[in-house]
Amino acid sequence: MRIILVLALGLSVCFAHVSWAQRSEVGFGLGTFNYTGDLVRTYDFSFSRPAGTVFYRSNLSKVVSFRAGLTAGLLGASDRKPIDAFAVKRDASFDIFVFEASTVVEYHFLNWRDEKFLHRFSPYMFGGLALFGISGNDDKPAEYSNVQPSVPIGAGVKYILNPKWYLALEFGLRKTFFDYLDNVSDEDTRVKNYQYANPYDKDNYFFLGITLTRTFYDIPCPSSPY
Repeated sequence: MRIILVLALGLSVCFAHVSWAQRSEVGFGLGTFNYTGDLVRTYDFSFSRPAGTVFYRSNLSKVVSFRAGLTAGLLGASDRKPIDAFAVKRDASFDIFVFEASTVVEYHFLNWRDEKFLHRFSPYMFGGLALFGISGNDDKPAEYSNVQPSVPIGAGVKYILNPKWYLALEFGLRKTFFDYLDNVSDEDTRVKNYQYANPYDKDNYFFLGITLTRTFYDIPCPSSPY
């Protein structure tokens, strides 16, 4: 009987602290890649291409999380909506595959893991570092590496479906230091083929998606002092 009471007391302590044990999450998402650069100056949803992501998240506190993820998809655009008379002559286009590995820190604006003030949703923002690789630009106008760094920044909203599953809508910019996503940049302007653009205007890409996350709980049972 004493052993049963001790076990019951231990289990009650464990489950009383379960709200503190939301340590790890894994998730996946589906969405789109988009692009801005020399061919498209502003975000144009008509140039969206399918993309997907998988990630691991560690909750460092009730408002701060660390996330490591892999994101991949298609990226493309064209001069079919020319931004000026030069773009009409250029008539350029590109379609590439992008693979990205990233690490970011998330900050939640609502203290939604606090058991005293329960919120079913929370807006959040994130920022970090990433490496991305591209394939598909076979006809390179210049020599460059297919692997480049970027700075992912963005925001989203998370919603608790139940204690184990979260749903989120996220939009993020990938700020690059690279001008050949679209395969046009600083060519020889003396050659009047119009296949060149502004070398000082770097290309960027975006991810817009919906993610589903599974939360894993660690139950901090007291250890034996003997």
